Amino acid sequence: MKYIVGIGGMTNGGKTTLTNNLLKALPNCCVIHQDDFFKPQDQIAVGEDGFKQWDVLESLDMEAMLSTVQAWVSSPRKFARAHGVSVRLDASDTHILILEGFLLYSYKPLVDLYSRRYFLTVPYEECKWRRSRRSYAVPDPPGLFDGHVWPMYQKYKREMEANGVEVVYLDGMKSREELFHQVLEDIQNSLLNRS
Repeated sequence: MKYIVGIGGMTNGGKTTLTNNLLKALPNCCVIHQDDFFKPQDQIAVGEDGFKQWDVLESLDMEAMLSTVQAWVSSPRKFARAHGVSVRLDASDTHILILEGFLLYSYKPLVDLYSRRYFLTVPYEECKWRRSRRSYAVPDPPGLFDGHVWPMYQKYKREMEANGVEVVYLDGMKSREELFHQVLEDIQNSLLNRS
């Protein structure tokens, strides 16, 4: 059985932490990080807001991401081996792929591939504070969060909801352990119901 999980949501909402914990706990599990598909900096447009448009779908090579997902779909075992994941034979031939990123549910060719979609949220002030504490290869210029990052998050979340993309909303203010156990239990129950 092939099972694709989306861990989406806002910047600094806890997506990578949750993904990494799930990766350790789930058998035959691979991960694809959307951040690995950013286009080179010189291909990122400057918007009307004066900022490089990192938080828009066009900043990502989504065709390459889709191609990577399709490689997993066509041969999860081969994909796992190529990415250093040891395949457990006792896991009843279940293979799990986690897609992690901030715009997972905005690219139509991917939306219908998910078995389960999660969406992490945190309040504006918490998100801004977490973002200010991160260091990025390309540092945030002053005003980026309020002038671009937060408005783009709100825009894409509204579009996701307007398009009827069903997600399980997760409260990113919960402890890491609580979120991990909630999602792990949900995935395990879903897998049991499918077998």
